[in-house]
Amino acid sequence: MSALRDLNTIPGSERKNESCSKGAVTKPLAENATVNHEECQKKNSVSLGVPSTNGEEVVNAVEVAITEVEYIDSENLNDVEDVDMSLKTLVTGLDSKDWVLLCEALNTVRQLSIFHKEAMLDKLGDVIPLVVRSLKNPRSAVCKTAIMTSADIFKAYNDSIVDSLDPLLLQLLLKSSQDKRFVCEAAERALVAMTSWVSPSLLLPILQPYLKHKNPRIRAKASMCFCRSVPQLGVEGTKAYGIDKLIQVAASQLSDQLPESREAARNLLLELQTVYEKFQNLSPAAVSEEMQPEVDSWENFCQLKLSPLSAQAVLRVTNVSREGLVVGSS
Repeated sequence: MSALRDLNTIPGSERKNESCSKGAVTKPLAENATVNHEECQKKNSVSLGVPSTNGEEVVNAVEVAITEVEYIDSENLNDVEDVDMSLKTLVTGLDSKDWVLLCEALNTVRQLSIFHKEAMLDKLGDVIPLVVRSLKNPRSAVCKTAIMTSADIFKAYNDSIVDSLDPLLLQLLLKSSQDKRFVCEAAERALVAMTSWVSPSLLLPILQPYLKHKNPRIRAKASMCFCRSVPQLGVEGTKAYGIDKLIQVAASQLSDQLPESREAARNLLLELQTVYEKFQNLSPAAVSEEMQPEVDSWENFCQLKLSPLSAQAVLRVTNVSREGLVVGSS
């Protein structure tokens, strides 16, 4: 369980104490807030002061509190106390303008996803667009809680959310590309959860357009997701999806602007080379007539499926890596 302070993005006049109980953010208690009226009068005589009957200004008390947000890992979340009431008020909470109530509702989504996923299945169509909206929230506490919620949704619902996945994916790619480190790291973990729990045959077509996104950071994060997802296809799954399609995608990323994209492409090409060579080890009876022409050398396959320049770049990557393995084992 990690605790992070979210102080920089919250104006002092808005700051509230918040803590998590059973995964939910609770409202602050202001009874113990004390204010130095004399100091307030000096600092706020124009904006907060109101004239009294004797011409002097009387300053209203100002609540000054410190915000501390506790983000609870999924394995440490407890069950909700009342499932029916939680489901009944869920959408209202996710639509709230009060950021504290919104964080509570997001954590309720996490709890329901973990402990009562069947009960919430019918509400996913309403819940996911509201989670996407929370991902866009400028307040870091809301944004990170929504990211953690996304990861729990991926783990709980797998392929059931594919039709609603694209807007979630876009926001997570954006958040994983920004400079605010703790938000970025949370988004990267959510993307790992996505590639772990959503079937690659369904996920790869959704990821592919982002490999050509105008933002190079988004392209890089999408390339990393694509590279993580492909190995889960397995040999038969890769054959069914089309190894020629995958090698063309990887080849196009070799010349991308950011090194993360290029590294992901290199890793993917090595994976595809390994899978392709497993094709060659199939017995003749197991190889279909359509596959027979492809059961050839890796070099010939690359030259057949790619342009000369792309084939040269791919073979340079895979041959250098293969030579490095041979030298290392000798």
